Amino acid sequence: MAAEFEQVTWDQRTQECCRQVVRWAIEEDLGRECDWTTVALVPPEQMGQAQLVVRASGRLAGLPAVPVVLEEFDQKLQWIPQVEEGTLLQPGTVIGHLRGPAWTMLVAERTLLNLLGRLSGVATLTHRFVQAVSGTGVRIYDTRKTTPGWRRLEKYAVAVGGGYNHRLGLHRAVLIKDNHLALWLSRGQSPARAVEQVRRFLQQASLPEEKRNLVVEIEVDRLDQLPEVLRARPDVVLLDNMSLEQLRQAVQMRGRLAPSVVLEASGGITLENVRQVALTGVDRISVGALTHQATWLDFSLEWQG
Repeated sequence: MAAEFEQVTWDQRTQECCRQVVRWAIEEDLGRECDWTTVALVPPEQMGQAQLVVRASGRLAGLPAVPVVLEEFDQKLQWIPQVEEGTLLQPGTVIGHLRGPAWTMLVAERTLLNLLGRLSGVATLTHRFVQAVSGTGVRIYDTRKTTPGWRRLEKYAVAVGGGYNHRLGLHRAVLIKDNHLALWLSRGQSPARAVEQVRRFLQQASLPEEKRNLVVEIEVDRLDQLPEVLRARPDVVLLDNMSLEQLRQAVQMRGRLAPSVVLEASGGITLENVRQVALTGVDRISVGALTHQATWLDFSLEWQG
């Protein structure tokens, strides 16, 4: 089985990341004070209800975040979902109903909409990339180009959209990138020797077992580097900013020299060219745009009394 990175689900750790983001949002909106508009206009004992509605087409992600938001604002707030996580939405779809103290519903509104809008936007764009390579067998991966503090949440949204998660952080895999190689090559060493050095380092008895089995990936931006690198047997070779013809040649080399090594294409990937890249025969395509270019999905909270 090909080497794989940890894949993010909505588990306890993801929930705690969400809770931290919500607490930051509360601090941004309220500081250590209150919502003076709501305090001035709404009696503290008034109750209310509203429905959460989507205004654009897309894939829903972030539904498990709703209870976390409500708990942090007011545990008296009730949430009744009407759809499931990952649902393909049409404009006007009611996501769910919110009931409880009107005061805290108004205060929590923006944090709730921001979370759902951001995560659903990532899931929606990811779904479009996945659909674009449908039938090729190629997997779409994210990158570390994520919003600071939101990485686990955004990678979760990628998974909801049908994509796969690349390494969660520098501590979760080895990726020998161009700048690592620039320093390494300046010492008269080769890219293949870098892979061998990493393998030796990871086999040290002092390292925990899970660290000895980290995925080892190396970035290559020239075809002449590839044969030697393949013979060093990294788990994954990242083919950076290569043309379609170069990618096809790389796939042929891999087939001859190291069929078990996974090939990942990256750099300049768009919805317009991703299928052409997939048809070259690579195994994976990593796309930074999934997180750093996703447009938020538009949600609104409509008051019902």
